[in-house]
Amino acid sequence: MADKAILHVHNHDGLPRVEVGAHSFMCIGAKPPFDHPHVFLTFGDEHEKVCPYCSTLYVYNEALGEHGASPGESVWAGEDAA
Repeated sequence: MADKAILHVHNHDGLPRVEVGAHSFMCIGAKPPFDHPHVFLTFGDEHEKVCPYCSTLYVYNEALGEHGASPGESVWAGEDAA
């Protein structure tokens, strides 16, 4: 059983870039039902990563913390999210 939740991020608004504070996260594309297969991405030694499904450019920003993103609305909280 995992000891912490993995950050899930979307780019529903089609922004040119989304910043995330976690080294590893899930990209879901757009909000359901328009999401793509949820893909696990990790920065490794890099500070930028492009999602292979939706081509969103993700940029690592340590200041956001493990569960943060900018814009903040890009964090997906699950089916109960508004």
